[in-house]
Amino acid sequence: MSYRRSIRSLGIEAPERAYYFEYEEEPPNGEQLQLDTLFSGLSAGTELTFLKNTNPFFHSRFDADRGAFICGEPALRYPVPFLGYMEVARISRSQAPDFTEGDIVATTYGHKSGHIANPDSELLVKLPDSLEPILGIFVAQMGPIAANGILHAGAETGGQDIARLGQGIEGRPVIVMGAGTVGLMTALFARHCDAADIIVADPSPFRRAKAEAMGFEAMSEEQLSEHAKRSWHHGGNDRGADFVFQTRAHSKSLDTALKALRPQGTVIDLAFYQDGAKALRLGEEFHHNALNIRCAQINRVPRGLSHRWDRRRLARETIVMLQREGSLILEHMITDIIPFDDGAKFLNDLSSRRRDFIQVVFKADV
Repeated sequence: MSYRRSIRSLGIEAPERAYYFEYEEEPPNGEQLQLDTLFSGLSAGTELTFLKNTNPFFHSRFDADRGAFICGEPALRYPVPFLGYMEVARISRSQAPDFTEGDIVATTYGHKSGHIANPDSELLVKLPDSLEPILGIFVAQMGPIAANGILHAGAETGGQDIARLGQGIEGRPVIVMGAGTVGLMTALFARHCDAADIIVADPSPFRRAKAEAMGFEAMSEEQLSEHAKRSWHHGGNDRGADFVFQTRAHSKSLDTALKALRPQGTVIDLAFYQDGAKALRLGEEFHHNALNIRCAQINRVPRGLSHRWDRRRLARETIVMLQREGSLILEHMITDIIPFDDGAKFLNDLSSRRRDFIQVVFKADV
C-alpha cells in the first residue's frame, strides 16, 4: 500500500499575493512521523513582512559565521512557498518509539495540510489531554518567545542562577508594550510568574479592551510614562517600572518604554523593527537614567543558560501557563478561526485593509 499524498501549502506568490501550491509528499520512512494538520496559527507580524516585501531577507542574507547581514545578496525570492510556525497536528502514521498514532502534537512546520516530521531534528511536543488542541498553536514557538522574554528578565537580575521562570519579575512592577499575541502571552506569563503589577499599553482601543477583559490594566502609550512614574515610587528620584517588555514593531514604542523605566531599568525587547528605529532617542532617558535594552530573540536564551533552558523546556512552561489561562485565551485572544482553504483570501484581505484581530487560526478540514 502506498501512503504518498498531496500536500497543500499556503505561501506568498508575489508581493501582496498569497496563494496555495501543491506538492507530492513521500511516505514516512524509518522513525519519521506522518502528521495531519488540525490547526495552524498566523504570526501576523512576521508573515506580513513576506506579503509586503519588507522582510530583510529579500534584500540581504545573514552570514551566520560572522553574525552579520550582507546587503545586496538576497537570501529570499518570490515565490515563498512556506509560511508559519504555529502548528497542531495528529499523528497518522508512526514507527517512532515515543510517538503513537493518534497523538496530538505541537510543532513548527508551516501552514500545510500535512507534514513528514523527523523526531530527531524537529521539536514535537505531545499535548496533554487536559489541553484544548487549538491552544497547542502557542506551544512550540509563540509561547516560548514570550517565556524567553521573561527568562531574559531573570538573567538581568540573577545572572545564570535561574532555577525557575519568573525569578526576575516576581514581586516587581512590569509593563508590556503591545496587546497583540506576543504582548498578551508575555503579560500572561508575567501574571503566572507573580509580577506585582502589570500594565499593558497599546494604541488600539480594541486590543486594550481585550487586555482588560483578561484582567490586566490597560492604557494608551501616551498615558504610560506619567502613570508609571506616578504609581511606582521607590524612594527619592527612583520612579518607574523595573522591566518593560517591548513587543510592538515601532521604534516610538521602544522610546516610550525607555521613558517608563526606573533608573537602571531594562527594556526586554522582543520586537522586529522592519523600518529601522527613527523615533528612538538615545540621548535622553536612555543616557541620563543609565537604562538597558536587552534583545530577547527566540533562537537565543540568555548567555550561559542554554544547557538548562532550551526550547523544549520553554514549551513545557508554556503548557503549564496555558492550562491555567487557557479559557481566557480561547475567549479573548483567538479572535478569528478561518478554514484553511480560505487562508490565502484572508491574507490578501488583511494586507489591503485594516481590521481588528489578535490571534488568527487556520482550521483544517479533518
